[in-house]
Amino acid sequence: MLEWIKQPWPWYVAGPLIGLMVPALLLLGNKTFGISSSLRHVCASCIPAGIPFFKYDWKKEIWNLFFVAGILVGGIIAAQLLSNPEPVLVNSKLSQELATYGVTNYAGIVPADLFSWSELLTARGFIMIVVGGFLVGFGTRYAGGCTSGHAIMGLSNLQWPSLVATCCFMAGGFIMTNLILPYILKL
Repeated sequence: MLEWIKQPWPWYVAGPLIGLMVPALLLLGNKTFGISSSLRHVCASCIPAGIPFFKYDWKKEIWNLFFVAGILVGGIIAAQLLSNPEPVLVNSKLSQELATYGVTNYAGIVPADLFSWSELLTARGFIMIVVGGFLVGFGTRYAGGCTSGHAIMGLSNLQWPSLVATCCFMAGGFIMTNLILPYILKL
């Protein structure tokens, strides 16, 4: 049984399981799926300053903090008990292209040649880790939610802003991957 769980699940199993979270949350507690709002709840509970953005009854959303804590604990359990010791399988064409940029180490879940403490001190690493993280956070706030909130919850509720946001997420991803990332990787 444990070996079966360790294997990558096909899209037709994992996708519906993720998709079923939407009606489950709506039916069981009239809640919406999304992760980005949890940071606001943490800040509202920990920062008693007079910042208007954090002045709301965050205790009504405490379920979201338990949800995020469950994701964290689940990730730790999965990393300790269910991790696959084999290197991450990367398509041979992608592997060849990344090798031209000096990315060859696929031992972890992300390439250590791009995401490591030593890489953080390089221009490429700083752009990928710090600037990229800032842009993700800014984009999440600007779009009014994260990719999971918009693409899973918002689209299933037929919300026009979520369709626009998801299309922009996809377009941004294609532009970044195909037009901008090759220049960053050359640094």
